[in-house]
Amino acid sequence: MRVSPTPSNRAPRSPAVVPRVPAEGAGDHADPARLPMVTMRDLEFRWHRGAPLVLAIERLEIARGERVLITGPSGSGKTTLLSLLAGVVKAERGTLTILGQPLEHLSAVRRDHFRADHLGYVFQMFNLIPYLSIVENVLLPCRFSRRRRARAGARGAHDLHAEALRLLDRLDMAEPARRADPVTRLSVGQQQRVAVARALIGAPEILIADEPTSALDADRRESFIRLLFQECAETRMTLILVSHDASLEPLFDRTIRLAEVNRAAAGRTP
Repeated sequence: MRVSPTPSNRAPRSPAVVPRVPAEGAGDHADPARLPMVTMRDLEFRWHRGAPLVLAIERLEIARGERVLITGPSGSGKTTLLSLLAGVVKAERGTLTILGQPLEHLSAVRRDHFRADHLGYVFQMFNLIPYLSIVENVLLPCRFSRRRRARAGARGAHDLHAEALRLLDRLDMAEPARRADPVTRLSVGQQQRVAVARALIGAPEILIADEPTSALDADRRESFIRLLFQECAETRMTLILVSHDASLEPLFDRTIRLAEVNRAAAGRTP
């Protein structure tokens, strides 16, 4: 989404806007492992010319391997922010840099390739392919990204099918009798776990999850989040999770309250 984190080894929570700034003049000589995974500067987005600003973020950074919870009321820009992070849309102004790559410099096609290689995404409505089996859905990212296919093969002893089953097993979804079932036969909670396995396969550097616990009961919610943490820690994957569930906050390294950093939502734009 490793040994599950405990309160004693979690990083202290920091303010919504991170005060870290890359050293001046670091340029191409900076150590990539020490650079932020995500950097936003003077970012602005509106859906079309003349429309009100939806996002206006002066400065925000997310570190490599950090576990970040993003919260906010409806209309605060959460879904738009995820679309920008995934490269589905492009900012009108400012910079959004992921893994050292400014996304505004990429064409739509190159952003698609970048997303396929480096980002796993758990959609709120799952977006599973109904005519594919459970395992085929999990393996779908490997059909679009050689990079993730190679990583998945390495983790599964060069067997992509074995890696898909490993992830499904961790999510209590590896019953042999169900492996060939179409996803339409699954419950909502089971479809959600398949969606998570699909996002994790191939160890992308960033996992984005949009309300992934919404279909889980309270007893399974925390154990599910800790499982995501364990999978992410094994590859230093950065986890960015959006949720309305305030009870999840103590589990994360940091909570970003989007209404506090988005000047458009707070009415602080000119």
